[in-house]
Order: sequence, then structure tokens, then C-alpha cells
Amino acid sequence: MKSSLSYDQLKTAANDYGTPLYVYHAEKIVSQYQNLLSNFSSTHTRFFYACKSLTNIHILDVVKRAGCNVDSSSINEAKLALHVGFAPQNILYTSNSVSFEEICEAVSLGIHVNIDSLSNLEKFGAKYGNSYPVGLRVRPNIMAGGNLKISTGHDKSKFGIPVTQLEELKAIQEKYNINIANLHIHTGSEIKDVAVFIQSAEVFDILLAHFPTVNVLDFGGGFKVPYQPGEKGTDIALLGAEVDKAMHRLSEKYGRPLTAWFEPGKYMVSECGYFIAKVNVLKQSGNIQFAGIDTGLNHLIRPMFYDAYHHIDNISNPTAQQQAYAVVGNICETDTFAWDRAIPTIQEGDFLVFFNAGAYGYEMASNYNSRYKPAQVLFENGVSRLISRRDTFEDLLSLQLPVNK
Repeated sequence: MKSSLSYDQLKTAANDYGTPLYVYHAEKIVSQYQNLLSNFSSTHTRFFYACKSLTNIHILDVVKRAGCNVDSSSINEAKLALHVGFAPQNILYTSNSVSFEEICEAVSLGIHVNIDSLSNLEKFGAKYGNSYPVGLRVRPNIMAGGNLKISTGHDKSKFGIPVTQLEELKAIQEKYNINIANLHIHTGSEIKDVAVFIQSAEVFDILLAHFPTVNVLDFGGGFKVPYQPGEKGTDIALLGAEVDKAMHRLSEKYGRPLTAWFEPGKYMVSECGYFIAKVNVLKQSGNIQFAGIDTGLNHLIRPMFYDAYHHIDNISNPTAQQQAYAVVGNICETDTFAWDRAIPTIQEGDFLVFFNAGAYGYEMASNYNSRYKPAQVLFENGVSRLISRRDTFEDLLSLQLPVNK
């Protein structure tokens, strides 16, 4: 795997800040966004960074300075974006099984709101009528994505209002004269096949006839990111060209200008991130050589949760002869990051780096086993800086009330 940060930079960071450690590269985030801009029509497309993938405010600031908008999946994510300085009109909030009070709070912030249930749409209509434009998240009953756990558009998914409930949806909209401004479809993650997004355009084509106030078609996110060496991601150039054609066709058919929205999350930050761990123990068991490191599923859960692959290299001795290792964590669970993985010969004390650690790494971390969450470091213009410190023992106690003795 090609690294946008040098191994010397990563080793220096590990020595300076300690391990385990998350390291991010600001320029990679910006280049990913620029790649999107260069391959999609600037007059028909807006991008909102899906910040659920990594919400550190310093990362959000990089995204804002790059000129990108932000997508939030909770009211607190929206508040973080406002805290960083995003304008309300540049923040999208897509609700999912939330209380109606949270939707009301989003409205009070003046941000774009998507509703994903008939129940909350009914409440929204009763309270706001047509005074506040709103989006609808529709479930298209399309199976897509690299794993059932990250597929969100199929007919058994909890997400969105099923397209089969169109008549009920229209009845609520007409009852309250709700101003439906955009339609939203998100089918999943790790979508490599461009045709999936064009399927969404075909669903939009059916729905547009029923919603004359819609001017935004939101295709969601889920672009495929290469995780394994030699793997290919979504063909962004092809996707941009096909979506542009679809948007021109739909705009002409329905006689109104339509804008496409996308919410790239993993695409924006996955490749900018590196997770560095130190090898504590080498242990031979039969023909298995275990490399036990100073972290576990509490800091990087994706391999155990999704069976996700992360490329691993030995940055302490990257040119050594490769051997097969099982890379395992220090948690009291079976937290195996890799079985039978070819890695340059490891010695105790070496630093291993996990690639593609920017998305859903630190964001899904926990204090399981009362372990400290790692520090996070950002490289920008060749200089590293700490953007969140490592936990301390006091942090473990900070929310717990004293024991009465």
C-alpha cells in the first residue's frame, strides 16, 4: 500500500506521542474532496462529509477549510459542525429512529433535515406544516454494499421510508401541505458498482412525479475504498459522468433544475488515517506465530465487527524478509486483526501500522477492559500536532460518582 505519510514520519509520531496512536494526514482529506469536485458537474452537485466516520473537530475544520459541507447522523454531530464554524445551510441532518424532539432541535438550528419514518413525518407536518422545507429518506429495496451489516437499502433494512408506502407518504404530505424539498436514498457502504447509484436515479424518476417541490436528489454515500493492496475503489470519474447524465435527463423531463447531493464519509477520511501499535509479545503456538500488540478491538473494532481487512506493515523494519503472523490484541476477547498475514519479520518493540484507519477507527473506540483511548495526531504541511490527548486514569473515573464508604 502506498502511504501519503512516510514511515519515518509515522515512527517519529509513535515515539513522540506514544502508542497506540491514530495519525491523520490533512492533505489527503483535501485531495479526496478535490477528486470529487473534478469528476462531478459543479453546477449540479454538492458534497456533505459524513462526519460519523470521524468527528474530531480538527478534522471537521480541515473539511470546512477545503470548502466541503457536512452530513450529520445525530444532533450532537450537527452541533459539533456548528461549533467548528459550518453555516447551518451547509449542514445536513438525517434522522434515524430518533425522538421527534431531536428533529425539532435540528429545525431550531436552521439546518437541512431528512426524515426517515411516516410517524415522524406526521408529527413534523402537524407542527410545521409547509413552513420548513424537509427531506425524505426513502428505502429503495436495493441490496448493495460489501457486507450485510453495512447494506442499508434492502427490503429488510431499518433505514428510510419503504417505496412501497408511497401512497401513505403522499397522504401525509397532502394532509399538511408539507414542503418536501429533497429525496434521499442511501443503499450502503463499499459500493463499487456505479450501476447501483443509477438504480437510485431510476427510483427518483418514479418519485419525482409525485413531489413537485423537490429540487434535490440525494444519492447518499458509500463509495468503495481500496483496503487491500491492488484493490480498486469506485470509479469516481465514471460515477460523475453517469450521475451528470441522469441529472440532466431528470431535470429536462420534469422541467425544473435538480441538484445531486452525496455524503462521502469513508471516502474522505479512510486513507488519511493510520493506526500505530507496538508489539508487546511474540508467542509461538504450533505453526502459528502470534504478534501481540498494545491495543485491541476497543480501539479498532472493524476487523472483528465487519471482518474488515486492514493492511498491516512493520514500519520499524519494513524491508525485512516477510513471515506469517497472527496479529492479536491485548483485550480479554478474541480480538484478532489478521490471521496468517505476511509481514516483514517482527521483533518485540517494533511498531506496526494499520492502513485505512481514518474512518470508523477512533470513532468506534471504547474503554473496554478499562483501557485508555488513544491519542490522535494530525499532520498538516509536514508538521504533526496533537488533536486529542490519550485518556488518563482520571478520565475513567470522571463520569462515575464517588463510592459511599
